[in-house]
Parts: sequence; C-alpha cells; structure tokens
Amino acid sequence: MASLQELIAQKEALERQIEQTQRQDRTEAINKVRALMSEYGLTSADLGKAEPKKGAGKGNKVAAKYRNDATGDSWSGRGLQPKWLKAALVSGKTLADFTI
Repeated sequence: MASLQELIAQKEALERQIEQTQRQDRTEAINKVRALMSEYGLTSADLGKAEPKKGAGKGNKVAAKYRNDATGDSWSGRGLQPKWLKAALVSGKTLADFTI
C-alpha cells in the first residue's frame, strides 16, 4: 500500500501532466483553426459573435405593479413580498389597494 506522501506526489505529477496536455491540445487546436482560416481566407470578423437573445438572462427591470402611496415604496410583483406590503396586508388592506 502506498503512503500518503507517495499518493500526494503521484497526484501532483498527474496534475502537471494534465496541465501540460491541456496546453498542448489547446495549442494544436489554435494551429488547426489558423490553418483553416488561412486556407479559406477567413478573418476573425467572419467568425462573428453570436447575438444574445433578447430578454434572456438576468438584469431585465420590470415595471412596478404595486406602490405604497404613503412612502413611495414599490414592488414589481415578482419575488418575495416586501415587508411594508406584508405588514399592510396583515393590518387588513388588500393587494388591490396598492395596485398602480
């Protein structure tokens, strides 16, 4: 049975081999792409960049649907209800009371 130190040394050697093979494979892939681009007269502009789909991903703002007229706080209706709305609903108000 191998000792812990021997296993760690083997792991480090394998990690170095993996890194070296990855670098070599990447270099070969780049060279192939360059050769194909040269053969067909392509430029990097010909490869283009894929346009992202509209509306895809995070960061799209949504208009507020509910507003507390007393404080000006608003909520889009998405995600967790804000504390001010929860408190108002508990006190007897309805969601319709805050609709914009």
